[in-house]
Amino acid sequence: MTTAADFPILARLLDNNSKWSSAVNAAEPAFFAQSAKGQAPKVLWIGCADSRVPESVVLAAKPGDIFVARNIANQIHLDDDNILSVLAYAIAHVGVEHIVLAGHTNCGGAQACLAAAASPSHSSPSTPLERWLAPLTALAVELQEEKAGEKLTGTELVEASVRAGLQKLLQTKPVQDAWSPEPDVRGSARLIGVHGVVYDLETGRVRDLGISVTV
Repeated sequence: MTTAADFPILARLLDNNSKWSSAVNAAEPAFFAQSAKGQAPKVLWIGCADSRVPESVVLAAKPGDIFVARNIANQIHLDDDNILSVLAYAIAHVGVEHIVLAGHTNCGGAQACLAAAASPSHSSPSTPLERWLAPLTALAVELQEEKAGEKLTGTELVEASVRAGLQKLLQTKPVQDAWSPEPDVRGSARLIGVHGVVYDLETGRVRDLGISVTV
């Protein structure tokens, strides 16, 4: 029987983990014991699955600081039980107070949607990935038509996608319930903000789009 450590790339990652845990334990001996007792992050980060956008790394955050959901091109689908369950759990049980929807430049999903928008067959997605990205492709078509001949850029599509996704987040039941007069499951911590940002791969900076909605 083989193990993960039998594969060089995984062996290196496991070794890195061993060194990291030892360093954390040396610096903060009680950290892991405290972490095991539970979590209470105040931020839910909904980002892209892209390997270049590890939220805890780019935000210099510790384990336990951020509740995370990631998918291809950071999409919000109102019929997606995965994101709806993440929202419900994060708000009602974890007690997050801010939701951050994060896009990023040079997004492969956005680039694929730009290409699909220029294809005559874009209206009939046939694979799971194409179906997942269909709303973003439709947005690309709409924006390209509005550009009246000018080329739509990937960054423009990413920013528009975050704006559209934020509006969808506001429509979800977990968010609407959090803003209702009735107390939530925790009876105290309330969701107070939904925010949209873009991570610039070229600079390593997170850029606030200035579209926050708060109560």
